[in-house]
Amino acid sequence: MKLRASEIERFVVKPDPKAQVILIFGPDQGLVRERSNRLAKTVLDDLSDPFRMSDLSDGDLKSDPARLADEAAAISMMGGRRIVRVRNAGDALSKLLKSFLTDPAGDALILLEGGDLTPRSSLRKALEAAPNGAAIPCYADDARTLERVIEERLGNAGLRVEPDAFAYLASHLGSDRGVTLQELDKLILYMGIPDSADTGTRRVQLEDVSACIGDTGANRIDDIVDAAAIGDFGALDIALAKASEADTSPIAILIAVTRHVQKLHLVLGRMDTGSNRDAAIKALRPPVHFKREASMKRQCGLWDRKRLQRAMELLGDADQQCKTTGLPDRAVCAQALMRVAQGARSGGRR
Repeated sequence: MKLRASEIERFVVKPDPKAQVILIFGPDQGLVRERSNRLAKTVLDDLSDPFRMSDLSDGDLKSDPARLADEAAAISMMGGRRIVRVRNAGDALSKLLKSFLTDPAGDALILLEGGDLTPRSSLRKALEAAPNGAAIPCYADDARTLERVIEERLGNAGLRVEPDAFAYLASHLGSDRGVTLQELDKLILYMGIPDSADTGTRRVQLEDVSACIGDTGANRIDDIVDAAAIGDFGALDIALAKASEADTSPIAILIAVTRHVQKLHLVLGRMDTGSNRDAAIKALRPPVHFKREASMKRQCGLWDRKRLQRAMELLGDADQQCKTTGLPDRAVCAQALMRVAQGARSGGRR
């Protein structure tokens, strides 16, 4: 069963009962683990229950292939459906999983946690094609999803974020869902527990987030964004090499650059209707971090809306290729960003 992006959240909340084996995979391993846990909790409230939860690795199944069927068919001493979780699932398990999907055993829910499997992956293909299987991709959060995660996590803790603090969070989080949630939980702890007399919503200021939120790769991505938007090929090449060394997801990079290009497009649109540049930048929500304003102003002089629209199309195509074609994602990302940088160079001063 192959799920569309619009179907994933609904499926995670309420999985199709026909899907006994579910593959959760992708470059965002924090999101892989979060969705795996949420799927498991549709069956089992306490994931530490040793009678109903079985944690395996790919090595366990390679050394003893029969164990998958044995675990799936096992009956809990205390009753109730069981969970079998397999970590580091990859194509080496394809033959075993195809056999199990054809002739399944028991009724346990089997959750396979995999890495960044391409569309050519035999394991991914097997789960997408099976009527009793499903495959859920996990890519880095886009701007809208990241904003929702921030709002929900902090809102549930009774916190309201000021615009400049929100902009800081949005620019420093998002490369990995697990890291994002850990950093937000750290902020919640930093803000402390409200006293009994405090009945209102507490506000998170910029100084609060800058004091306790670490840099989860934002500086590397900011360097890439600025180099591409200004047209500095040398700086872009260096920034991409550093991002590759740090294993920063190419999809996360493409999302960040797309988000920035959209902001530039909005600013130029406001300027074309009579707003001055500084006011147009200040009006962005969430606001541009104060350290990025000078770079944004310079970029406004290098672009027009037509070329920005073309840049968004290039970035969108690259994002789709990374997710669906199996082409080398870093090469696809780098080529798209070099073309964006060329677009910046072709512009004149406004």
